[in-house]
Amino acid sequence: MSDEAVDYDVLIPNNVGLARDPKMLRALETWYQGYHDWWMEMGPVGFQEADVWLRTAISVERDGWAKFSYVRMPEYRWGILLAPSEEDRVIPCGEHVGEPAWQSVPGEYRALLRRLIVVQGDTEPASVEQQRYLGKTAPSMYDMRNLFQVNVEEGRHLWAMVYLLQKHFGRDGREEAEVLLQRRSGDDDRPRILGAFNQETPDWLSFFLFTYFTDRDGKMQLEALAQSGFDPLSRTCRFMLAEEAHHMFVGATGVGRIVKRTAQAMAEAGIDDPFDTEAVRALGVIDLPLIQRKLNLHFSITLDLFGAEESTNAADAFTAGIKGRFHETEIDDDHRLHDAVYPIMTLDDGRLEQVEVPALKSLNARLRDDFVDDCGGGMRRWNREIRDSGIDFELALPHIAFNRDIGAFADGHITPDGRVIDEAAWNAERDAWLPVADDQAFLDELMSPVHEPGEFASWIAAPQKGISGKPIEFEYVRLP
Repeated sequence: MSDEAVDYDVLIPNNVGLARDPKMLRALETWYQGYHDWWMEMGPVGFQEADVWLRTAISVERDGWAKFSYVRMPEYRWGILLAPSEEDRVIPCGEHVGEPAWQSVPGEYRALLRRLIVVQGDTEPASVEQQRYLGKTAPSMYDMRNLFQVNVEEGRHLWAMVYLLQKHFGRDGREEAEVLLQRRSGDDDRPRILGAFNQETPDWLSFFLFTYFTDRDGKMQLEALAQSGFDPLSRTCRFMLAEEAHHMFVGATGVGRIVKRTAQAMAEAGIDDPFDTEAVRALGVIDLPLIQRKLNLHFSITLDLFGAEESTNAADAFTAGIKGRFHETEIDDDHRLHDAVYPIMTLDDGRLEQVEVPALKSLNARLRDDFVDDCGGGMRRWNREIRDSGIDFELALPHIAFNRDIGAFADGHITPDGRVIDEAAWNAERDAWLPVADDQAFLDELMSPVHEPGEFASWIAAPQKGISGKPIEFEYVRLP
């Protein structure tokens, strides 16, 4: 597949030569109608007619790949964009390491590869569905615009996966593409595939933590898929990563601005006890212990997305060369892992223990460990804001075994600091670690929309700068 300029003369912008493939173009134009219906039903509620200052991809080159303009979201130019090809690229891992990367699907790995693409594709519309009501309580026009940017790009990522399904998997791929539009986040009968994408995102603190943690899981998964020996998938994921970076920026700066505003309000009011919840909340800001409880929830839910610590499916994908490790080509080993081991944490007879297991079986645990390390930067910045305000409080990632539903710790009761306790002790202390109904009621009451350009809700600080050179007071969303 050769590199091409992005073609904007067709309904579906692309750099994969759809104009020369009328059969595929017709199939995707047909799917577009169902996608548009899904977007109107399950996309942002109440803002489909708004003009939003959005970026749209116009190139896949490293510099100047996007333009900004006012767009109504249903008219956004969702496209199919693959990163530039790498000359003489080879498969970086598994039994085929060093062989030329595949341009078509290898028959023996067809089912496994299709499943990986379907699961990744299912997460994209799911997050749009989870966030569809947040526009109604946006704390500023700047934040509303960022929400909608995340939403339309998750929609484009769905398009990216659907193209791979329809182009490379024939009838099975077309059927899977249709089902991606039929599932619904949180639906009892037609839920999304992964549990984290069936949770509610009821408030903006949850949204910012979702984009910090869960979109970071997306980054890790895309990085691993970008190592794929199936080159169209690799190129697709490499370009998606350029867009995903903004989503994590929204989360990191969003939480940081909430922390900053809370610290400012406490200092202005002369409150130095972060656990004086009533006094802090009376200032119209979010208390730090509540931020920690929400952080505990979203972090632990996201960890479940990595699956069981030991996985034959992950081993099979690696051995086949269709999914690698985080930054696979930068790892100094044989990239086959026949005799390699990796340390993982287990829960054995009421004790947390670290054991060495075959590296091939522990790929999920390794990717999860890379994710935890990657989370550290934002945590340090948030805590610097608290520390510089003279407040004796530190946000912390809970232990990887805390509040887990999948994997080795699913049947255990482990505290945020890694103590194994019994069920009675867990039930007695749970409300100190995870959000309760009163917390959500407070957040629901606090979440009031702010539609004046340049103005922000009481509980969040203004950003340091606007979007793409625009001032903070720019009219990022023009409401009808």
